[in-house]
Amino acid sequence: MPKLVFVVVDAVALLPVLWHGRRWRWLSLTGGVIAIVAFLAMWWGALVNRFRVDVREVDFEFPHLPAAFDGFKIVQISDLHVGTYGDDDRFVRKLVGVINGLHPDAVMFTGDIVNRHSSELIPFVDALSGIEAPYGVFSILGNHDYGDYADWPSEADKAADVAVLCAMQESMGWKLLLNQTEFIHSGRDSIAVIGVENIGDPPFRIYGSLPKAYPAVGDSVSKILLSHNPAHWTDSIAGHDDVNIALTLSGHTHAMQIEVAGMSPAALRYATWGGMYGDEAGRHALYVNIGAGTVGMPMRLGATPEITLITLKAMP
Repeated sequence: MPKLVFVVVDAVALLPVLWHGRRWRWLSLTGGVIAIVAFLAMWWGALVNRFRVDVREVDFEFPHLPAAFDGFKIVQISDLHVGTYGDDDRFVRKLVGVINGLHPDAVMFTGDIVNRHSSELIPFVDALSGIEAPYGVFSILGNHDYGDYADWPSEADKAADVAVLCAMQESMGWKLLLNQTEFIHSGRDSIAVIGVENIGDPPFRIYGSLPKAYPAVGDSVSKILLSHNPAHWTDSIAGHDDVNIALTLSGHTHAMQIEVAGMSPAALRYATWGGMYGDEAGRHALYVNIGAGTVGMPMRLGATPEITLITLKAMP
């Protein structure tokens, strides 16, 4: 990439030669400086920044929140992509330590625990089993968790691998929600945690079904939706008066692992690429976690691995 940057800038510097002029040497030098900066930034992102942890704290005013859940703390993690680390679990253990240090009431994982196949998770089962939360760890699958990025002898082999992945999450003590709903009870109050399988925009396959996970989405029950791809919220939750889901938690975008001064190229693909969003009516909110792992290019430029601490607050 640094070479490409230099070549492009240097080619522009040669334009005056077409009219028998002289190369813009200052532009070539500028291209060299930009290439060096890009080179150093990429190595920083690969060797340092992708192993840092950013805890982002968010207070969310939850409409009609049951009194027992005022101050309820949720840690959201997403997109671990543990296959990127081979069998080295040190960074994952670091993440677990940070999560436990936040003393969450519940932890919610919003998909993409592996890159291509279930065996990637084996070296990390012990570490991830150490997450502590009195109300449990809730999880869903992301687009990478279905084996769609690997070649399989048959669909049966692919389905068997997904079943193994699901079994491993359950062995870790996680509550994997496959188009299902679990209720968190505190005293006589409760909130629903809805987990859908992956519902994405093209070219990502659709496995999920919100009606299957929770048929009566318009009822008065307080609900939190876990849906890996934020496009699901944009298409089917935001602005829909017949849907009563106050908070949706998503991941998927990674902020394309690049974020500088609050800007990311992910915005070219997703209007909701990172942070908190709300629809015009103010009835539906979305938080997009930019993920803790890396996939594709093994680096993060500014988009530090994220753990989100969301504290639910009763609306005054």
